[in-house]
Amino acid sequence: MDQRKLFLIVAAVGLTPIALSYGVSPASSLQYLFGISVESTELTHIFRAIMGLYLALVGFWIAGALFEQLTVPALWSLILFMFGLAAGRVLSLALDGFPNWLLLVYLGLELAFGAIGFRLLRSNSPSK
Repeated sequence: MDQRKLFLIVAAVGLTPIALSYGVSPASSLQYLFGISVESTELTHIFRAIMGLYLALVGFWIAGALFEQLTVPALWSLILFMFGLAAGRVLSLALDGFPNWLLLVYLGLELAFGAIGFRLLRSNSPSK
């Protein structure tokens, strides 16, 4: 299988539980993972919208793995998504200090996935 398509699938599979942890039951999952109290309808709404955004991109990455004409655009979206999240986290580190250890793991993964996606995008032909 083309490495770019395999990478898109790996990213989609890896991001799905994170998306679900944000939106299926934010009051319980975010309390358990990060000690965040989600008590208002507005905050629940925001986290479910974030889940929807994540799952929409997961769907696009799967489409990129299935349809050749979408592979490069899906890689671009993955790179921008990962580096965008990482940039926000780096800004938060500078302004707010260190968060929960799991969020630092997310930062490392986002930087790694963005870099790998960029490397795969730069390769001129699909790798078998």
